[in-house]
Amino acid sequence: MKRVITYGTFDLLHYGHINLLQRAKQYGDYLIVALSTDEFNWNEKQKKCYFSYEERKKLLEAVRYVDLVIPEESWEQKISDVREYHIDTFVIGDDWKGKFDFLKDSCEVIYLPRTPEISSTQIKKDLSAS
Repeated sequence: MKRVITYGTFDLLHYGHINLLQRAKQYGDYLIVALSTDEFNWNEKQKKCYFSYEERKKLLEAVRYVDLVIPEESWEQKISDVREYHIDTFVIGDDWKGKFDFLKDSCEVIYLPRTPEISSTQIKKDLSAS
């Protein structure tokens, strides 16, 4: 069984997220999503989410491409996640291109193009402008 992992906040889940999850799942049989916790988002990314971790987790668990959701609590956990979950392929949006190449010693690393016309940041901007 080929195992794939991706990471993200997945706040205001939208079709760009679904596209990423669908494409990530095509690289294996089992897709794990490491979902940023509220504390990690705030303390490390200075990002406040609209939906709580538990709400975002429920939404992701309802997506048919997702097999398991785990918490992302630190930048450093990626190496241990790859080992612990026996990951074959690490997939993430190409806005992170090159940032996770250090994982190539442990698994394949793929940077997927983002869906260009949609982002949670843009949704938030559009809503606040209304």
